[in-house]
Amino acid sequence: MKNKPERAAKKIPFFERFASKVITATGSSWASITAMGIIVIWAITGPIFNFSDTWQLVINTGTTIITFLMVFIIQKSQNKDGKSIQLKLNELIAATKEASNRLIDVEDLSEEELNTLHKYYMKLAELTCKHLDIKESHSIEEAMENTREKLGE
Repeated sequence: MKNKPERAAKKIPFFERFASKVITATGSSWASITAMGIIVIWAITGPIFNFSDTWQLVINTGTTIITFLMVFIIQKSQNKDGKSIQLKLNELIAATKEASNRLIDVEDLSEEELNTLHKYYMKLAELTCKHLDIKESHSIEEAMENTREKLGE
């Protein structure tokens, strides 16, 4: 099996490194447990502070600030993921003889143009379902042959 190609060393911008680390940390189990712990501690301290306005303000302010910052970090992460998925799909379209190159960068089309394409593919799916059993699939042999062709064997 071939190893992944080595990537040239490059300087990743600070915000991108920071956002990646924050997304990894906040998406972990321990982050959820920590957040739950903070809420429990806050709730337990309610009687100590007589459920004062300041006591309520602490949790409201904290959650508002964290939510505000996370919106931007999550959006950056989704933008990067979306772009990388689109690039991979574009590569598959470009590399497949039977695929239409008109679908490369389809995400840049207007909503109306996307709806037109969607209707076309829905019609195509209906026609396909009429002629094929949904449980049919390519054979393992066909998949292996496709892989051999790609590897030039």
